[in-house]
Amino acid sequence: MSTASTIADFTVTGMTCGHCELSVREEVEALPGVASVAVSAQTGKLSVETDGTVTDAAITAAVTEAGYAAARA
Repeated sequence: MSTASTIADFTVTGMTCGHCELSVREEVEALPGVASVAVSAQTGKLSVETDGTVTDAAITAAVTEAGYAAARA
């Protein structure tokens, strides 16, 4: 039995480099239910593929924990 995936896109402010991307990626990937994460400091975009159980609030909290701000795009 497979679970449907959901993709959520966010705008992240404050990222300037690859280290910023890594910090955001590590925090978001640590959330239960996250399948994949794509993040770009250059565009300020974050795309998260989940199993559908991860809330926007959990994702934005993880980005905040990494030291940045996020809002659903």
